[in-house]
Amino acid sequence: MEWNAFNSSPICNICLASDSSSDETGSSTAMNAPAKTEDFASSIPAGVYAETVLAVTHYTDRLFRFTMTRPQGFRFRSGEFAMIGLMVEGKPVFRAYSIASPAWAEELEFFSIKVPDGPLTSHLQAIKPGDQVLMRKKPTGTLVLDALTPGRRLYMFSTGTGVAPFASLIRDPETYEKFEEVILTHTTRDVAELKYGFDLVHEIQNDELLKEVVGDKLRHYATVTREDFEYRGRITDLISSGKLFTDLGVPPLDPAIDRGMICGSSAMLKDTKELLEQAGLNEGANSKPAEFVIERAFVG
Repeated sequence: MEWNAFNSSPICNICLASDSSSDETGSSTAMNAPAKTEDFASSIPAGVYAETVLAVTHYTDRLFRFTMTRPQGFRFRSGEFAMIGLMVEGKPVFRAYSIASPAWAEELEFFSIKVPDGPLTSHLQAIKPGDQVLMRKKPTGTLVLDALTPGRRLYMFSTGTGVAPFASLIRDPETYEKFEEVILTHTTRDVAELKYGFDLVHEIQNDELLKEVVGDKLRHYATVTREDFEYRGRITDLISSGKLFTDLGVPPLDPAIDRGMICGSSAMLKDTKELLEQAGLNEGANSKPAEFVIERAFVG
């Protein structure tokens, strides 16, 4: 079955930062950004941060990236998600978003799809520097290094904005302390939707500190399903056929040394999970580390 970040199958909200579990594609429509007023400040719910948007980058008519201030004292593990939101018609609206910045970063970064009629993203996609975004104070999630047993090679399987938690992890030095090789796979429908992933790798390669830590340990394997490109196809097909491993010049999955993380549509999660289990890998969690992990909080 076809899968990608914007298909009609149920979606993991955390990985894909969406407003519902259905297909959410299309171009941007007019909407109101959050107001910067005293009324906004007085309406912030208790136990919620109100942070300032610092920068916004629109990649396509479906994808955008934004950064905002990080609350003093806010701690999270790379790969976790947070509930972020806006005040809409006087009421707070929250959705789960993977934090794309690493745990050491001074700012918080998020990567989102645009949903024309989404309760949150129809407004969120219109934010500008200086606007306010809400965030609940407790992060959580299973796409963290602590949920994996020690290994040598780490695969990060992602589709669309499911790359967001891995954007955090590939910029965290701890990832490279624990693994000798890190392989980020990222699949989208179109080539333009891959740009965020390429930007991440470029930033690492040009960061004086990170490039020393990462060295040649990080490998980026990008594929598309609807256009001609160097690598083409669904990641599940590329795993099943063995082409993924041939292209990378590595042996097939081995539970003795390989570990995995998966983030994408629920169909992709299911199919990739089955392939990893067929290879002898077991699913782990924070309470019971094993060979691979999936973020299940919003899969339906």
